[in-house]
Amino acid sequence: MPDLSDNTLTERGLPPSGAGRVLVVACGALAHEIVALKGLNGWDHLDLQCLPAILHNHPEKITDAVVAAVEEHRDDYGRVFVAYADCGTGGYLEAACKKLGVEMIRGPHCYAFFEGVDAFEKRGEITSFYLTDFLARQFDAFVWKPLGLDRHPQLLEMYFGHYETLVYMAQTDDPALTAKAEACAERMGLTFERRFTGYGELATALSNA
Repeated sequence: MPDLSDNTLTERGLPPSGAGRVLVVACGALAHEIVALKGLNGWDHLDLQCLPAILHNHPEKITDAVVAAVEEHRDDYGRVFVAYADCGTGGYLEAACKKLGVEMIRGPHCYAFFEGVDAFEKRGEITSFYLTDFLARQFDAFVWKPLGLDRHPQLLEMYFGHYETLVYMAQTDDPALTAKAEACAERMGLTFERRFTGYGELATALSNA
């Protein structure tokens, strides 16, 4: 069984199994959702490789990591699909995918495609901070510790003073995880809002793949 622990997905990712006709190269933060969709839909032809989710804290490294993964494994599969949105790469990932001849998920980031890119853009929210299921579980690893808030809580206002709301985009209906996300909002001094998105356009993108 693959190691799908959040810490492993954050730091090391998930290697492909070598089985299947279509390889999905994804962010480790999407592993649980993609595995669930594979099981729900019987997509046994999909294989999954996840890059370390912590790359989201260094978006300048995402494009090179995706390109390396595609080039290493594309000859072993009939098709490769990239389960990333732009994710802070400033268009470089999209340009690289076009050059490689592989498709990727549309939109600026996972918050947008979970809610639906068009619906997300219409909201035009500039004072909201977003969490997904994965980020709610890994809040300390992705937000609190990297920003030094565990050591310097006085920095909270500098980082998040312009935010008003923490929006938890829930992929699953988990009361314990909702409580955890709400606790994150309280720590940040933000109003809490929960939106149940399910898998959103991730399911559509994988279905097309």
